Amino acid sequence: MNKPRRVTRLVLKLAAVAAAMVPALAVAPGASATQQEVAAPPNVLTCTTDTDGYWGHAHCTNNTGVVTAFRVKVVCGEWPDARGDWKTLNPGASDVSSARCMGGTGVGSVNWEEG
Repeated sequence: MNKPRRVTRLVLKLAAVAAAMVPALAVAPGASATQQEVAAPPNVLTCTTDTDGYWGHAHCTNNTGVVTAFRVKVVCGEWPDARGDWKTLNPGASDVSSARCMGGTGVGSVNWEEG
């Protein structure tokens, strides 16, 4: 006879926990999102970028003690954006990832993505 009461209490506790989590996960329109968002981890690489008009390059160095990867992201004017090959960097290592805009007006901006 105790089992139904225990199950009911468990269901009520789970419902209360779920209800408490909903406001923390949603940001109401017009509300300050900075109060709700979790800060993203900082970039672990030191990178510089350059372009010659149609090619974009990201030159990155891993200054941490962990292995990490990166690739270049190139925004191309009037053409699909381009991504370079993923490069894996051991601690202290450097490498370059490159991508080319195959048409349009060329490179609009160059950045990198860590992963």
